[in-house]
Amino acid sequence: MKSEINIKLGKRIRFLRLQQGISQEKLAEAINIATTSFSYIETGRGFMTLGTLEKFAQTLGVELYEIFKFSSLRSNREIYNHVIEKINNIKENDEKLGIVYNFVENVL
Repeated sequence: MKSEINIKLGKRIRFLRLQQGISQEKLAEAINIATTSFSYIETGRGFMTLGTLEKFAQTLGVELYEIFKFSSLRSNREIYNHVIEKINNIKENDEKLGIVYNFVENVL
């Protein structure tokens, strides 16, 4: 059963793993768990012990508390795609599109 914390932890571990260019298989092997178990953890369907969480941190070269930094759960590609999706949703709304245009012009 997926819980909110399991989903966030899984996404954060996936983000850190991808940031370092490590495959699921390599990281699962490094911390001595089955690839299927690892996949369940990343998708929030699996539970992990504190020991496994510590192994993730050590193997990824981060402090344990950094795994709980949920603010940067999206990759640059995901952020870009999300922004484009939002812009596509407002392309027929002159007022909102004007606000986005002014924001982009003044910030970027």
